Amino acid sequence: MSQAPEALHSRFDVHDRKQFEIKLEYQPTGADETRYLVEAYLFLPSSLNIDAETYPRADFYADIHNYVRFKTPVMGLGELLSSEGSPLVKLEAWQRAGVAPESDVVYQAKLFSCVLRGALRRFATTVETRCDAKTGEAGRVDLETVVRQAGDSVPVVLERFRAWLRATGEAKLQEKTRASLRLVDEYVSLLVEQFFRRAVADMDSLPRTGPWLPLRKGLMEAVLREESYRKEHRLRSVLSPTGDNEEYMQRLGFLKKFCMNVLFLSSRRRQRRQGWEEVLFAIAAGVAMAFATSVALWAQVRYTQVSLNFFLVAVVGYMMKDRIKEGLRRMFSRVAATHLYDRTTDLVDPVTARAIGTCEERVDYGAAVKVPQAVSSLRLQDDFLTVSQGELSEAVIRYQKRIVLDARLLPRSERGLTGVTDILRLHVGRFLRDMDEPEFALEYVDLEDFSVGHIRGAKRYPVDLVFRFTVMEDGVRHESAQLVRLVLDRNGIQRMQNFIRAPEAPGVAPVAAPAGAPEPAGSVPIRPAALRQGA
Repeated sequence: MSQAPEALHSRFDVHDRKQFEIKLEYQPTGADETRYLVEAYLFLPSSLNIDAETYPRADFYADIHNYVRFKTPVMGLGELLSSEGSPLVKLEAWQRAGVAPESDVVYQAKLFSCVLRGALRRFATTVETRCDAKTGEAGRVDLETVVRQAGDSVPVVLERFRAWLRATGEAKLQEKTRASLRLVDEYVSLLVEQFFRRAVADMDSLPRTGPWLPLRKGLMEAVLREESYRKEHRLRSVLSPTGDNEEYMQRLGFLKKFCMNVLFLSSRRRQRRQGWEEVLFAIAAGVAMAFATSVALWAQVRYTQVSLNFFLVAVVGYMMKDRIKEGLRRMFSRVAATHLYDRTTDLVDPVTARAIGTCEERVDYGAAVKVPQAVSSLRLQDDFLTVSQGELSEAVIRYQKRIVLDARLLPRSERGLTGVTDILRLHVGRFLRDMDEPEFALEYVDLEDFSVGHIRGAKRYPVDLVFRFTVMEDGVRHESAQLVRLVLDRNGIQRMQNFIRAPEAPGVAPVAAPAGAPEPAGSVPIRPAALRQGA
């Protein structure tokens, strides 16, 4: 299977009907400066009417969303209670010492919620994996232990945090700080409810006898305790079986953004390419002016100033100057588009407010895109694609993103350098505009009585995306590629396919996983990522 370099792990997902998402987990090895490059080649059927004129750069960038954040520190529930690096332990130590800036208190409280979220998500993922019918009984050997440990540890973690929160009532804190801590407490309560309920839902395939019934009851009792806790504190983030739960979803989304903003890097846009283009355009104007001046000086020597010949030479010289200037501007603009990135963004640490790296992006269309042979070979799936490359027209878009990080400015934890999570989300709404109706009625003749009926025919469009990942550290370059296919109709994304390349046969084209294969390796049905991941 085509994998990303060891330091860079990729995961593809369908975020919703209109958005495709790739999540990269990058872990620097310790070099002073480290960088990685993501190249995405989009192969679109020509019938979608996508090119540089109908889908200009500004529209493409409006459909691309980039989020770069620090990786959530990995701690188990036991480590949250005892590790020196635990945000909860630090909060308790500061409370006993009575010395800590309020901004640091809020930061550690938010970080505590992020670490707890990671631990709960790993727990829920473990339950989902163990309960999968394909794993069989062997995969459920330690499931009972995992569920019991989570059911026992989470209430202790919550009680320790809330005991600290009650103790802060005696401290002289600003009202904004107290409000922030209350929001963190609400978010923590929702996290437990979301992931424990998700675990119980995944355990639906297990027997309802033996140890599994009390395990379910234990998790649901924790869910009900958290719901009662929020009701007691008059919080409106409580699910209603009969309502639309609009306010619940709104509060959940706000709390997630509020607590996790300590991990997200802020961006500061720079117009680097524009500055270089202005220099190149000034050179073009200077060359054109030099030509016009030379013509004028020659005409002064050759003809008298008050003459028709001098007048004609001066006019022609000005005409040539104008065309030379515009021609050079176009030429320099192409040079800039070839060698310079469209957008440059500084990545800023949300705590120290220091720029720790840059993100550079560019997009190219059509003839400006030279598709490497390694990328083309990934698409040799069947006769259709093998013959269509070069025979049938298709639109090709190349998107490049280069991240450069100063590892010396990255935060450190007990496990070493903190890595980054790079999320890229593509909205496919523009691709759908010129599509045909998603369904047709096809005539069908019954062979017994030759009666004519109709059957359903689905009209869908495959869009291939080939990603190339390049990591450069200490002068060493690592590359890999991955093919993903989105199957679209006018209503949005219908499914996503990952393609597998066998490592022992590098010359063999990748193949789609069979229909019965696990989701990550084959067709992924539409199931919004937000519902799978919880809060």
